[in-house]
Amino acid sequence: MNFTSKKLALLLVLLVAPFLVKGQTISSPDKNLSLKFELKNGVPSYELSYKGKPVIKPSKLGIEIKDAPSFMDGFTVKNTAQSTVDDSWNPIMGEERTIRNKYTELVVTLSQEKNNGRYINLKFRLFNDGLGFRYEFPKQKDLSYFIIKEEHTEFKLAGDHKIFWIPGDYDTNEYAYMTSKISEIPGLQKKATIEINAQQPIKNPSVQTPSMMKSADGLYINIHEAALINYPAMFLNVDTATMTFSSHLTPDAVGNKGYMQTEAQTPWRTIVVSDKATEILASKLILNLNEPTKYKDVSWIKPVKYIGVWWEYFVAGKSTWAYGTENNVKLSDDFSKLTPNGKHGATNERVMRYIDFAAANGFDGVLVEGWNVGWEDWIGNWKEEVFDFVTPYPDFDVVKLREYAKSKGVKIIMHHETSASVTNYERRLDRAFQYMKDNNYSSVKTGYVGTIIPRGEHHDGQSMVNHYIHVAERAADYQIMVNSHEAVRPTGLHRTFPNWFAQESARGTEFEAMGGLAPEHTTILPFTRLMGGPMDYTPGIFQTDLSYYKTGGNQRVNTTLAKQLAYYVTMYSPLQMAADLPENYERFPDAFQFIKDVALDWDHSYNLEAEPGDYITIARKAKGKNEWFVGGITDENSRTSSINFDYLPKGKKYIATIYADAKDANWNEKPQNYEIYNVVVTSKSKLKQYIAPGGGYAISIKEATDSELKGLKKL
Repeated sequence: MNFTSKKLALLLVLLVAPFLVKGQTISSPDKNLSLKFELKNGVPSYELSYKGKPVIKPSKLGIEIKDAPSFMDGFTVKNTAQSTVDDSWNPIMGEERTIRNKYTELVVTLSQEKNNGRYINLKFRLFNDGLGFRYEFPKQKDLSYFIIKEEHTEFKLAGDHKIFWIPGDYDTNEYAYMTSKISEIPGLQKKATIEINAQQPIKNPSVQTPSMMKSADGLYINIHEAALINYPAMFLNVDTATMTFSSHLTPDAVGNKGYMQTEAQTPWRTIVVSDKATEILASKLILNLNEPTKYKDVSWIKPVKYIGVWWEYFVAGKSTWAYGTENNVKLSDDFSKLTPNGKHGATNERVMRYIDFAAANGFDGVLVEGWNVGWEDWIGNWKEEVFDFVTPYPDFDVVKLREYAKSKGVKIIMHHETSASVTNYERRLDRAFQYMKDNNYSSVKTGYVGTIIPRGEHHDGQSMVNHYIHVAERAADYQIMVNSHEAVRPTGLHRTFPNWFAQESARGTEFEAMGGLAPEHTTILPFTRLMGGPMDYTPGIFQTDLSYYKTGGNQRVNTTLAKQLAYYVTMYSPLQMAADLPENYERFPDAFQFIKDVALDWDHSYNLEAEPGDYITIARKAKGKNEWFVGGITDENSRTSSINFDYLPKGKKYIATIYADAKDANWNEKPQNYEIYNVVVTSKSKLKQYIAPGGGYAISIKEATDSELKGLKKL
């Protein structure tokens, strides 16, 4: 470099430096999204736009610290750095065989000179489908330990958007969804906060994430978080005067939000944006913001299709988890001396029937709930020593059933309900997992029904967030897969801990037997709860009118039978249950065939049509096979689905078996009326398929010989 160019380079640095203080702008790789960072009077802020439309107006960033100067203001820009990344990775199980990770990154280092030059990093990653950003606290001389009083991240929205929401609550996410304008949230908060076991609603107007919105000018906006590790879950305070959301972290028993030791970071705050609802469903931003797994051996992590001793507990008292009639028991009691109630579900005879059914129909596992002692007084007493996870009831022979299942090529799925007594579970965890290993159980369903022990802690607090991860990591030591219920909502951690392969963490099928779910519910969940990860929704209920059991209950599952089939495609999970009683599947063997056939792991997914709260249609290609499956669902309104098959290989013909609502079907009248027909499809085929109110349809597409295609109508 000559003298003149050296001077020019220095001049550029001097010219750029003042602008670094005022702001930095980056664009997504496709240039549709633009992020602007600014420092105004020492306070950091950001704004986000999509195709020139404002998504997030200038919004402040900051962390309030207890008993120490906060990371709120007094900042100067110490450094900025930009970079781009474009790579790909392959999930162990997932909706796509390969996921592209392409983004533009901006890292801003902010220094507080008044606090001895203490500094933090703000890291922004702008993808084609949205933004992720987080606070990072490098290890430094004057920053080692600190307590978070509150995080003050703002999301100032550009309008009074339509929003699909559930109220903020530290202990449950099992609320029914509300649909309203943001401005209507305060007036609807009381109505939305229905009574649920173990709840702690936030007093001020607030919503949970993932929060799904649609603007008046057609933008779809989803706010959530990614990589929730060693930090409390985030809720969103709602300020309707300014249309601003602000972060609200879950407190612990003494009111603190988080305990940090540098080097540390917050979870990523995520904003997924598109003018197409289907692209919201296709987003892999949250997964991309999670770290790859460090597990060296993942060969034992596999999809699971299962049935179980479960739904019969919800069908108006058909069976019970408890063995005895007593309601005051201790783990030290001799449970063989209890008075049998005559309705215990987890008996040798019943479980063997389920094993036979699973083996005959190609299922991998049988979940058995109520197998272990302690269910007589497990709930509502805030009791610590509830279960020991290794002692079966007198009518459940672990060794006999282990060997019987093994002879049939089926595995029993363990159930660890903790009754929210986390202290008890953690003390017994290794012994419980060793017991599973000794008895050929390779997966476990954990549950956290009730108010947490240690007392004063919450399901979504930092301590419990760490507990769920601890369980997943310890389970991995024993090569055990985990399906957690009543846990904090997922944030993409199934990438980092792939044996934590499913969660409930929302209002699932069990609530169809406890007041019912609105027909629109499952057209909202993929845009909200499932943005963070797979859900154990437990679909497949064929007997939707529960008065059929003549036990006094008149509850109804608010779907058609065909819609239950569609869930196996629209509600992604590598863990899928055929949740109904075996005898109901035996009554409808032709419809049951779809559940037997449908894949659990995928090469590609195609989001064909969608509108949150109204309808969803998704097609998926089975991993490693020339088989495709399609699921389409609607809300309480009938509609005609219009889709094509251009994802099929060109020039080839396939048989499509279509499982559809009959013309007279309805979620509350004739829900079991369906039709099944075969047609020939190619990549040029188009389908217009009627969907009944509260209904759906499912399609399986497979290769076929010319003789099999002969005589079939071409679509």
